[in-house]
Amino acid sequence: MRFAWKLFAGIAIFYGILAAIYWRLSSEIVGTAALTLSMGLGALVAFYFWYTDKRVGIQPQDKDDGEIYEGAGEIGFFSPGSWWPLAVAASAIIVGLGLIVGWWLSAIGVGLLVAAVVGFTFEYSRPGVGPL
Repeated sequence: MRFAWKLFAGIAIFYGILAAIYWRLSSEIVGTAALTLSMGLGALVAFYFWYTDKRVGIQPQDKDDGEIYEGAGEIGFFSPGSWWPLAVAASAIIVGLGLIVGWWLSAIGVGLLVAAVVGFTFEYSRPGVGPL
């Protein structure tokens, strides 16, 4: 993790310098915005990795003499399969079609989308299901 947050911090700094140079030389707003957003994305990922590194501590991949067996053990919970992403996508399609057909279809789609996102979010929050 230590290498990862330094890498993405370097990417963020690079894009920040590049955005400043691009804006100064071209005064073009769209390219400057794209480079600035790229800088923000790099900073966001760098912050996440930095925060995770502080919380988790030294990992075997951070040590020069780290061995494979040091990283063994339970990694986490991985979903065996879910139908909720399909429901979220179908609801998003209905919302998009509602923008073309009429507001009434968008209203139905937003209701379905909220229900699908809530279902997807709390899929494993029931007792006896998942990691809880």
